Amino acid sequence: MILSNFTMKPPYHITDTILRCVGEIHRLLGRYEGFHGQPPAPMLRKRNRIRTILGSVAIEGNTLKMSQVTALFDHKRVVGPTREIREVQNALTLYEELTSFNPFQIADLLRGHGVLMRGLVPDAGCFRRGAVGIFKGSAVTHVAPPAHRVPTLIAELFRYARRTKTISPLILACLVHYELEFIHPFSDGNGRIGRAWQSLLLQRCHPAFEFIPVESVIQQRQKAYYRALAAADRAGEATPFIEFALQAIADALHEFIVDVAPVRSTPQARLAIAKAAFGSNAFSRKQYVNLVGGVSTATASRDLAGAVRRGTLILRGMQATARYRFR
Repeated sequence: MILSNFTMKPPYHITDTILRCVGEIHRLLGRYEGFHGQPPAPMLRKRNRIRTILGSVAIEGNTLKMSQVTALFDHKRVVGPTREIREVQNALTLYEELTSFNPFQIADLLRGHGVLMRGLVPDAGCFRRGAVGIFKGSAVTHVAPPAHRVPTLIAELFRYARRTKTISPLILACLVHYELEFIHPFSDGNGRIGRAWQSLLLQRCHPAFEFIPVESVIQQRQKAYYRALAAADRAGEATPFIEFALQAIADALHEFIVDVAPVRSTPQARLAIAKAAFGSNAFSRKQYVNLVGGVSTATASRDLAGAVRRGTLILRGMQATARYRFR
């Protein structure tokens, strides 16, 4: 294993794939800003937060289903393995409080781990004190640095991340994620804290990332995730993992853009909304404008007059007394 030399910078290099992914992410964020950058609807925020939590814990073998995680999100009782329920509850708490953490402070990393692993390991919130390795079957796939080096390595990583001005914040988020996995600072929970810290750093890039379930995309590509970690270990630098992580971020962001993109408003679409809302009840032009939103009274008048001509609507009254009813 090659230990990262944080006195200069963690080893990585910029590739065409990295540049392409960074450009794509910025393009998609620009599209989001074009939608006025408003937070997504509450139901979408809830769904994506649940997907985030489910994705991160499922990577570590948690078997709870979407419906169970949703129930825990709603503070309902769930029947299931006690440890797995605690894992989800802890992760929900951490992500709810995530924006209060400083990603470059060791005390906050320890506090985050304490929240994430409370009641799961005796040393929650503390750096590991022993040697640790990662196994695939009986084969050792990664040997972490000695425990006595962990505090220094983390300090140097955060010092670099805090001071560097020459790296895209998107790349930095992925780099810190990888280096946390490489250093493996805790006895357990390293994957979960690494993904949470990447999310925290991404939220500093753009607030939209609070609502984007990158962890869910990583979970769907779990084998590729581990291959990227292994490839980075073999290369002695984070580049293969950064490429994987940026692509996952871009794909998660693309899904999010599809979810929040405004539907193009047409007279037919607006009238369909009105029909579903009013049914056979009479309504005024003002009620129509308030329902469909985002249209002028002149546009509403054209919608309604056209529907009357086509026989879709029946008109009773004139001007201020005009009332419409669907056939």
